Amino acid sequence: MNNIKLILTFVVTLFLDVLGFSQEVTNGKFGKGIYNVIAADSSWSMKVGARFQTLYIGEWDIDDKGNFRDGSSNFLIRRARLKFDGFAYSPKLAYKLELGLSNRDMSGANQYTSNSPRYIFDALLKWNFYKNFVLWMGQTKLPGNRERVVSSGDLQFVDRSILNSAFNIDRDMGVQLRHHFKIGGTFLVREIVAFSQGEGRNITSGNLGGYQYTYRVEFLPFGGFSKKGDYTGGDLVREDKVKLSIAGTYDMNDNAVKTKSNLGNYMVNDIGLYETDIHTLFIDAMLKYKGFSLMAEYAQREADNPEAINGDGTLTGDIINVGKGINLQMGYLFKSNWEVSGRITQIDYIKEITGNDVTSQYTLGLSKYFSGHKLKVQSDISYATSNNFTTGGLMSRLQIDLHF
Repeated sequence: MNNIKLILTFVVTLFLDVLGFSQEVTNGKFGKGIYNVIAADSSWSMKVGARFQTLYIGEWDIDDKGNFRDGSSNFLIRRARLKFDGFAYSPKLAYKLELGLSNRDMSGANQYTSNSPRYIFDALLKWNFYKNFVLWMGQTKLPGNRERVVSSGDLQFVDRSILNSAFNIDRDMGVQLRHHFKIGGTFLVREIVAFSQGEGRNITSGNLGGYQYTYRVEFLPFGGFSKKGDYTGGDLVREDKVKLSIAGTYDMNDNAVKTKSNLGNYMVNDIGLYETDIHTLFIDAMLKYKGFSLMAEYAQREADNPEAINGDGTLTGDIINVGKGINLQMGYLFKSNWEVSGRITQIDYIKEITGNDVTSQYTLGLSKYFSGHKLKVQSDISYATSNNFTTGGLMSRLQIDLHF
């Protein structure tokens, strides 16, 4: 309760501060932050932003005769965030802070987070200490699959694919070393090495198993994308030359204690926490040209001992999500800023271990961008099949996205 009061006090204070500036004319543009301040001596800066997503979702099961049943629908605030970024002392020392305020943002409280809502998404320092080397310190997204690293506010569809929910490695606390260099005039190579706690975000009880090690390399043969377009959905800038990024990530979580590496359920046995090494591989690509975009991802997860056991060797019932998946999506942005898009995703768990069949999902999307990703309306409809394609489910979604 004290934490909630603290957050509400902070939000009200921020609102009053912004209100104090409301009579001033600003050169800032919509979507570039509520306000941006720089110290008179240029020793620090801060940009304040906010965003939220209002979502409608309807779902129906389809039986083997093609009949709809067990329908449900829901309205919710999918995400509501406050964002702060800038630099401190020197432009070479940047920072980012992102807080989540919706129920979905704060969910996941447990004994390892002191049974408290998980407000903090990012709390990160970025130190450009030497030429093209940047050291990241704090809590943020690990350099995993491309779709996960793309901000939830910059997606091509209403939300990420089922490949992401099955295999992504999300956020964690630790350090990342990032470096880039060029081969010839345009060929760009980026490298990222991450060392993290391996337990996910906002853990307060310390390291529970081993640590997590991640390495990612990206190849951009035609140079960088405009406006960091290799990490935004759709080709909203309409690249006038072909842009391509091909990347791979390997992640190893030593003595992991959750069913999805640093996500999922804790694996508890009669001794304490069950531990095993989990290995995750990602290969992905992004291509954009004159409004056309294509993104492809492959994921594979293995574990040394994927079925959790008690001290006497009996099974606990906890099973690690081992298997593989592929996601392919593309879209075309018309000059009217309407975009049509399609996505095919398939998840193939190791059935002998998990007991799950192949799951496939087919999605068609339609989006209208009023001010890029900062103000947009997105809708999509998905059909999912499993159990040898004899049953399935239908899902429709409509979402409004607003960023200040």
